[in-house]
This record gives sequence, structure tokens and C-alpha cells, in this order.
Amino acid sequence: MSKNQRTLAKKAVFHTHFFFRKFPALPYILKWLLISIIIGILAGTASAGFLQSLEWVTRFRENHLWMIALLPVAGFLIGLLYYYWGKDVEAGNNILIDNILDPKEIIPFKMAPFVYLGTMVTHLFGGSAGREGTALQMAAALADQLSKPFKLDRNERRVLLIAAIAAGFGSVFGTPLAGAVFGLEVFLIGKIRYNAIFPAFASAILADWTTNLWNVKHTHYHIDFIPKLEFLPILYSILAGIAFGICAAGFSRIIHWAGAFFKSRIQYPPFRPVAGGIIIALAVFALGSTRYIGLGVPVIVESFQQQLPLYDFALKMIFTIVTLSAGFKGGEVTPLFFIGATLGSALSLFIPLPFGLLAGMGFVAVFAGATNTPLACMLMGIELFGAESGVYVAIACIVSYLLSGHNSIYSKQKIGAAKNRRYESQQDKSISDFL
Repeated sequence: MSKNQRTLAKKAVFHTHFFFRKFPALPYILKWLLISIIIGILAGTASAGFLQSLEWVTRFRENHLWMIALLPVAGFLIGLLYYYWGKDVEAGNNILIDNILDPKEIIPFKMAPFVYLGTMVTHLFGGSAGREGTALQMAAALADQLSKPFKLDRNERRVLLIAAIAAGFGSVFGTPLAGAVFGLEVFLIGKIRYNAIFPAFASAILADWTTNLWNVKHTHYHIDFIPKLEFLPILYSILAGIAFGICAAGFSRIIHWAGAFFKSRIQYPPFRPVAGGIIIALAVFALGSTRYIGLGVPVIVESFQQQLPLYDFALKMIFTIVTLSAGFKGGEVTPLFFIGATLGSALSLFIPLPFGLLAGMGFVAVFAGATNTPLACMLMGIELFGAESGVYVAIACIVSYLLSGHNSIYSKQKIGAAKNRRYESQQDKSISDFL
């Protein structure tokens, strides 16, 4: 190398060093943008395939209702799969939360195909379950495989998993902003870790964009009339929020109790979903309706269009609790949307607000109380129903979050900041400590 070339090389190194000193965040941004692109593509593609598969199995089941009679057999197969080959991934979303709080071994890749298969079988044969748990677990299992190639340390793995959760949630519901904030606040009640804010938002937006590129459509909800912000509508919103918070706390408490009940009464784990499957199948045939199994999206849409009876939310709660606590796979969130929306629609019998608005408020507020993620739920309400509903949605979510107490569908969630001064001594404890 000539003297002139050496001089030019030294200048280039100097200018590069000076540039990165002037913009110290640039290496961080470039690194996490690359990782977020990969997470977004993986999670978005996984969600697209999952949603398409879910639509197919739901349609097939509704055209072949005799398959519901085989739900106990399907439950036994799911139980065998997890008992003999999937014990290390059986805890589902709690594994993701636990690894963010205290990173351990890389999440096994098999979590993705196991939860996908388990969820498909659950829905095909008539269980009442959701989709968020599957999307989150697939995204996290795929994303965590990047830890070794990118040589991520413990803190960076935390960020990676937060970004994966954000991507899975944002892409499966078509709500990237809510997905990003959900990933940031779901693991630690009352606190948000801002060191993951860029990867969370980048991953969620890219994942949602990827899902849309696969031409997967999300359900649209419409609120016909939103009243002017005045004292009485705000007061009615607070009353509705109280009902949603009580419902969220009740669901969280009962599903943990039911899970413990199945475990105490049935020692051999594969037999637990058999028992749950028998209960669900008999209930479906006794009612003569499939209204309360599967995702229940048509009923959610219906809750925005007309006033529904009070028993809809209660029956969906029972069907979902039995399905999931017995060991079937899927998420809790879409059933919580169903429970909240139908409860809100029914509350219009007593609360003088439009049933569509109450349905939208319940849709996100019960979820906010059951997962302790009020900010994500506010954003979800705005993304799904429009900014005009924002204040009403926010009131319902905040009241529900406060009234639900230290309960959650996620037992590994940790209390980062107590909801009020009375519970300050419980800070840093997990939800499992109260069960």
C-alpha cells in the first residue's frame, strides 16, 4: 500500500470514528433495525400462515359439526404431545415473561410448531380458545434463535423477546402500535422498559406490514355513534369500567383455580384435556349451538350491531376457562375480547350509552384488566375503533386496570409498581405469589 493510500485509509478511519462519536446511537439503531427486520418478517409470516390456517379449520369445523364429538380424543393427543415431548414449553406465554425478567436458556424452537399444532387441533375440534398466545410463542421461539448468531447478551435477549412479543401481537391483530406497547408493559406491571422501545415498535410495524403483504385480512369493527364528552357519559363510562374490572379479575382468578383443580383431581396430564373435552362437547350439543366455541369473532361483530343478552359473556367465560385450564392450546385474549364486547353490549340495558360504544370499551377494558396492560389496550381501541372513541376507551381501561387488583392471566407477571399505596409491600412479587 502506498503512502498516499495509507493516508487516505487513516483519514477514512478518523472520519468514521468521528461520525460514530457524534452520533453514538447510530450503531445501536442499525443493529436493532436489522434484527427487527428479521423478527418482523418471521413473526409476520408466521402470523399470516397461522391466521389463514385458523380460518380454514374454523370453516371446516362449522361444516362438519360431528367433529366436536372427537374433542376429547383431540385433547388426549395434545396432552400426550406436551407430556412426552413438550414439558419444557408447556408453560407458554409465562416462559416468555420469565425469560424477559430473568433470561435463561434459549427458548426451544419446538415451541413454535408445538403451539401451532396444538392450537389448530383445539379449534378444529371445537375448543374455546384464542390466537394471541400462539402468535406470541411462535414469534418468540423463532426470534430467540437469533441470540447466538448475533451474540446477544442477557440484556439484549430481553430486548429481543420484547420485540418478538410486540411483533407477534401487532401482526396477529393488525394493531402494531398496541402490539409494541403490549410487549413493553406486559412483563412488569406498572413499569415500561424504554431501552426496548425502538426494537418493539420497529418489529411490530414490520411484522404487521409483512402480514398485510401476505394479503391476510383482519376483522374491522365499527361504532355507529359516539356521544359528546360530557359529565354523564363520563360517569357512565366509569361505571362500565368497574364492571369490566370485576369481570377481568374474576376471569383471571377462576382460570387459575380451574387449572389447579384439574391438576389436583387428574394426576395423569393427558387425561385432563380429555375431561375438559367431554365437558365442552356435551355442552355444545346440549345448547345446540357453536356460538361459544372457537374464536367467536362473528359474535364479537354482532355485539357492535345490536344489544346482546347478559348470558353470552358468562357462557363464553365458562367455555374458555374449561378449555384452557384443562390443557388445550390457544390464547386467552380473543375470548376476552368476546367476553368484554358482549358484556359491554349487554350493559346498555342498564347504562345509557350506545351498545356499540360499550361493546368497544368492554372489548379492550376486560383485556386491560386481565393482562395489566392499560396503555396497550387504549392504543388498541384507538387503532380498531378510531380516535373519536379514545377518551371513553381510556376511561374504561384505566378503571378496569385499577379495579382488577393484582390479578392476571399471566402468573409470571411481576409487580413493578403497586397499583395503590396499600399494596406497596407487594412490589417485586409475581402474580403467582397471590394465587
